[in-house]
Amino acid sequence: MSLIGSLSSGVTGLQTFSKDLEVIGNNIANVNTTAFKSSQLAFTENFSNTLRASQPATANTSNVLAAQIGTGVQFSGVNTDYNQGALASTGQSTDLGISGEGYFIVKSATDGNSYATRVGNFRWDDNGYLVSQQGMRVQDITGADVKLTPPPALASLQSVSVNRSGDVIEYFTDGTNNTGGAGLQTVGLATFKQQGALMNKGNGLFSFDVAGINTVLPALGTPGSPGYGTIEAGTLEQSNVDLTSQFANMITAQRSFQANARVVTVSDSVLDDIVNLKRS
Repeated sequence: MSLIGSLSSGVTGLQTFSKDLEVIGNNIANVNTTAFKSSQLAFTENFSNTLRASQPATANTSNVLAAQIGTGVQFSGVNTDYNQGALASTGQSTDLGISGEGYFIVKSATDGNSYATRVGNFRWDDNGYLVSQQGMRVQDITGADVKLTPPPALASLQSVSVNRSGDVIEYFTDGTNNTGGAGLQTVGLATFKQQGALMNKGNGLFSFDVAGINTVLPALGTPGSPGYGTIEAGTLEQSNVDLTSQFANMITAQRSFQANARVVTVSDSVLDDIVNLKRS
């Protein structure tokens, strides 16, 4: 039984450290991905076979300690590092980086689903909406789409900027702007109490409900208000992957995989010797 146990324990190590290498490989592959958050595998032991249960002491006997043998390792989860990556200047006024807490909320115009993202490489589409690279519309603090306002009569739009508070400021050729007008819109930010509940959908998009169908938007706040970060126009958040740590973790995972492979090999060798006892 012990030989079979060592074989099984070694196999659980191979399976678990293989997953660990997958996580590390994904981190390294996304070292240059905008706003990517690195992850780390968390380990826990399997259940243990009980050879002897513990017993309390009596008047005539001493207490008996439990005797248990573990059955290997398994992963308990994948922990994501949500610390902010560095902000890199791009020179594009529609590139929006978040300094601090918060996510942009973008909404698909086709199916109505909304997603959280920190990837802020936006653009103005032909209809005047601020959209992501996938064409999803950025939401303002009211949950509406951010859209350019019509210019005054006999004027046209000259330029657009977004300040640290998320206000979309339009400058017109007649020298006016919309800073004091009713059409001023503010890019909203959303925060989540449990970021670990966000489900990665690829392209830097996260769904934020268990069912996977967005029915209620999270509370949107004004950038710069308490609990929310500020918006830094002309920047994009970089990946927070630390290559030095990832390479060190990769070496550890590789050696651990090799050690467990050795356990499997030795267990197989011992089993082979037992099978051949009669022949000798």
